[in-house]
Amino acid sequence: MATRAPLSLKARAIGLLAQREHSRAELRRKLLRIEQQRRQRARLAAAQAAGEGEPSAAVEEEDGAEDVAVAVDALLDALAATGYLDETRFVESRLHLRANRFGAQRIQQELAQHGLKLGAEQQAALRETEMERAREVWRRRFGDDPSRDAAERARQSRFLLARGFAPEVVRRLLRA
Repeated sequence: MATRAPLSLKARAIGLLAQREHSRAELRRKLLRIEQQRRQRARLAAAQAAGEGEPSAAVEEEDGAEDVAVAVDALLDALAATGYLDETRFVESRLHLRANRFGAQRIQQELAQHGLKLGAEQQAALRETEMERAREVWRRRFGDDPSRDAAERARQSRFLLARGFAPEVVRRLLRA
């Protein structure tokens, strides 16, 4: 039984991008981990083939980490130049996925974790539709009948605030 050669770093990156859009920072983190694991397995296999136990690779890892980071950054630049990696497409994709379930604050916070921001037009569009989106999320979770109980309204308010809807929107929604 022949073993297949491992996929190249570029093939791995394109495979990840084929599954869904990634931000540059997210793809970089994943590729660094994949390449470091591949190199660690290769060192372990070489040490076992040479009849040694565990390799002592503390010095090798420091040198190898810089080489891996340079190779991954060059690959990401090439992917961005050819259009495979596009952060505006990632923002639009994330916005499309999250807008029906989360408020503008939560979406902006999630994008900030990737080192990205919403454009002014996208922010305005989110703010304009926030009340309708909050109402739909509230209706799906709690039904159409508003609660008269203060404790239940507080629970509903916490739920909507945790979803990233603006406090003023939550207050107006629960008053109506």
